[in-house]
Amino acid sequence: MTNEKAVAEKLLQIQAIRLNVNEPFIWASGWKSPIYCDNRKVLSFPYIREFIKSEMCNLIFEQFPEAEILAGVATAGIAWGAMASDQLKLPYIYVRAKPKEHGLGNQIEGAYEPGKKVVVIEDLISTGKSSLQVVDVLKEAGLDVIGMVSIFTYNLEAGRIAFEKAGVIYKSLTNYETLLSLAIEKGMVSPEQQGILLKWREDPASWKGVL
Repeated sequence: MTNEKAVAEKLLQIQAIRLNVNEPFIWASGWKSPIYCDNRKVLSFPYIREFIKSEMCNLIFEQFPEAEILAGVATAGIAWGAMASDQLKLPYIYVRAKPKEHGLGNQIEGAYEPGKKVVVIEDLISTGKSSLQVVDVLKEAGLDVIGMVSIFTYNLEAGRIAFEKAGVIYKSLTNYETLLSLAIEKGMVSPEQQGILLKWREDPASWKGVL
C-alpha cells in the first residue's frame, strides 16, 4: 500500500506543496486557491525523487498489474512516466497537449500498438479536465486506458464526477485530506485556517479568499 502520509510529508518538506490562506495563489484557470502544488520541484531532490518513483511503481504494480504501456502527460508527467516505466520495464509513450506542428504532427510520441492496456501517469489531478483529454487522445488511437496514477489529487468533486463519467479509474500517491491532516498535526495551520481550507475545497471555482 502507498504511504500517503509519507508522500505528503516529503512534498511539504521541499515546498512542492504550499499553503497560504491569507495570500491565495492564482491557478492557470484563474481560480484563487490557498494551496498550490508544483511537483516538478521533486525532480531536483534525488532521494525524495527516488522515494516518489518507488511509491508510484508500487501503486501501478498493485492496482494495474495488467498494464502493458505507461503514458506520460506533457509536460509534468513525462519525467515520472519515464522513470516508472524504466523501473517496471514497460514500454513508454507520452502525450502532447496538442499535435506537433511540424514533422510527423504526432500528438502521441513513441511506439505503440492499438489494443494495448495503458496506464496514464500524471503529476497532479484537480478537475481532471486536461487529464481526461489525454485519455480521449489515447482511446482515439485505439489504446485501452485502464487507469491513471498521479502524485497528488485535490479530490475535488468536479474531478470525481468527471472521472466517473469517463469510466476511468484513478489512483494517487497522496491527497488533499492527508495533506491537511498532516499540516494540522505539524502546527502549520490553525483550526481557523483548517476551516478555510475545507471551505475552499467545497467550491474552489467560487472561492474569493479570506474577507
